[in-house]
Amino acid sequence: MSLLAYNPDDMVVTVRADTTLAALQVQLRPHGQWLPLDPPHAERATIGEIIHNDLSGPRRYGYGTVRDHLLAIRVELADGRFIKAGAPVVKTAAGYDLCRLFVGSRGELGTVREATFKVQPVPEAEEVVEARFGSLKDSCDFVEKVDTSILTPVVLDLHNLVTGAWTVVVVFAGVREEVEWQRQEAAKLAPMTASSLGHEQQFWSMPADVGPVRKVSVLPSKLFDALKDLSVSFVARAGNGIVYYRGGPEPPQQELPTKLMQRLKDEFDPQHKLPRPA
Repeated sequence: MSLLAYNPDDMVVTVRADTTLAALQVQLRPHGQWLPLDPPHAERATIGEIIHNDLSGPRRYGYGTVRDHLLAIRVELADGRFIKAGAPVVKTAAGYDLCRLFVGSRGELGTVREATFKVQPVPEAEEVVEARFGSLKDSCDFVEKVDTSILTPVVLDLHNLVTGAWTVVVVFAGVREEVEWQRQEAAKLAPMTASSLGHEQQFWSMPADVGPVRKVSVLPSKLFDALKDLSVSFVARAGNGIVYYRGGPEPPQQELPTKLMQRLKDEFDPQHKLPRPA
């Protein structure tokens, strides 16, 4: 049984880290609830992998990332000891939030074995629309209009997977009346047509010979500058300033807090048994 504890009334679930996200969603769905995460290949991505690698998908714009839903974890350290962090309640102010420390640690500090999340009701309605533009500049201008408007989409993606076009994909979710109103308001900014999140599957399913997936993060206001010289296939979380692309140049190296990282490594893995990620 992958669920270790689940009370739909409390909207809190504890699950084994080797459970796939898709399997967890199946068990939450009969109660009208879900964990609002949608990383690539959710059918095989495990909860542990999502936490260790801080994986996310298009809906991060509206719902956030795994750290926004994570309440508690149980971690196995390199020496075999187990520690717990957080608490299985939505509101807590007890000590440091070590859960966030392990999110994105790539398993370098320890291995997450169990995780507790706050879940949400499945939206009553969800609608996917898109707008296509003949230039990157026009598409980025539209992204900025949506981002600074009264609209509250859960997805704001930009991609170039359609030949000769830059496509902005917008998703609205919530009660049916609200979704319909937002769709109508969005249509005032640019012509919109019904769409899907097929661009996401298309990008992550490209054959390996297209090139490795690379990632660059910028301020959303700098999105155009980051994309203007990029001549390869990309999908951008436009509202978050995150760009994934295939092949192309290596992303610029970011300066990391190496001294702090080393102190954490020494604290949680003093004998350095866990390898550093490549």
